[in-house]
Amino acid sequence: MSVTLRVVIDPGAPAAPYEQLRAQIAGQARAGTLPAGYRLPTVRGLAEELGLAANTVAKAYRALEADGVVETRGRHGTFVAAAGDAAAREAAAAARAYAERAHRLGLDHATALTTAREALRAAYEGPAGG
Repeated sequence: MSVTLRVVIDPGAPAAPYEQLRAQIAGQARAGTLPAGYRLPTVRGLAEELGLAANTVAKAYRALEADGVVETRGRHGTFVAAAGDAAAREAAAAARAYAERAHRLGLDHATALTTAREALRAAYEGPAGG
């Protein structure tokens, strides 16, 4: 079975091209379409294939690496990370940090939860609520 990265950049979309690229690679990695260990195309190769600037692809790869979706192995290339739980671990660490900070600020449990829910709603739904 051949594994292939499939990415479509929509120049008319509201999301920046690097964000479209980041989201599509992350989604394919989460879905298992791109298995752990899959070697992504080089920055220059993918940029040429998609008609993007190399800096755009590099920015997406850096964001994916920061999120734990991919790992760069020096001159060997960029690969889908073996640990699919990296995002969950990072989210748990961020949640713990938020809980500790909210407690130090003296927020009660209900207020801390409401604040977190509102932040999540804004992040997922955007400012227009959809």
